[in-house]
Amino acid sequence: MGDSALKVWHDRDGTLLRLRLSRPKANIIDAEMIALLTAAFAAGAKDSHVKAVLLDHEGPHFSFGASVPEHMPDQCEAMLKGLHALVIAMVEHPVPILVAARGQCLGGGLEVAAAGHFLFVAPDTKLGQPEIQLAVFAPAASCLLPERMPRVAAEDLLVSGRSIGAEEAVRLGLANAVAEEPETAALAWFDAGLVKHSASSIRFAVKAARLDMVARVKAKIAAVEDLYLNGLMATHDAVEGLTAFVEKRPAKWEDR
Repeated sequence: MGDSALKVWHDRDGTLLRLRLSRPKANIIDAEMIALLTAAFAAGAKDSHVKAVLLDHEGPHFSFGASVPEHMPDQCEAMLKGLHALVIAMVEHPVPILVAARGQCLGGGLEVAAAGHFLFVAPDTKLGQPEIQLAVFAPAASCLLPERMPRVAAEDLLVSGRSIGAEEAVRLGLANAVAEEPETAALAWFDAGLVKHSASSIRFAVKAARLDMVARVKAKIAAVEDLYLNGLMATHDAVEGLTAFVEKRPAKWEDR
């Protein structure tokens, strides 16, 4: 496994690729973590014996989200392009991605979780896109959440910035199941549902199930990325919100 920010190993006789966010307690989705995840998912996609990927985490929280300093105007283009490439790779991944989350699953962390196929959460899990509190929005989540849950519920989370609990997340379709041990629940789902199937045929089934979704997300994410970089980041309040957070002071909105 090593001491990397992302632990990678194989389980279930090599048929399950295990990935674990290993920088508790925040497990920030920064440029380093994005690069590690991207490489790990690419390796899993090429391994013809892998039937699924399980992404979980060390510590009490899945992820507090992306790195706010990397959202500043001088870094945000590289950060967004990297994150969006990872999200697209996950959305079109050839085998199911199972995600097990506890505690806070917020911002860029929820975007990564929502790009997977099946999300298992603990009773204490809180899921949300708080970006609007910093006067920015969540580009990838704007594309992913309406694919997983009713549009009115997705828009609620994206525009209000509020978090929801595990039971509500399951009721709305954002998560699949609540379990005291979400990692154990994900492994049980794999053992009951996938372990006996052909790895080759699983890939065809996954591609067929997501064909239209992949096309929608790829088209929308490009447009939303442009809106973020060339629209939002040209405003006073977006830069002020990020700067105030980094400087640990209240933001002063000018509504422009």
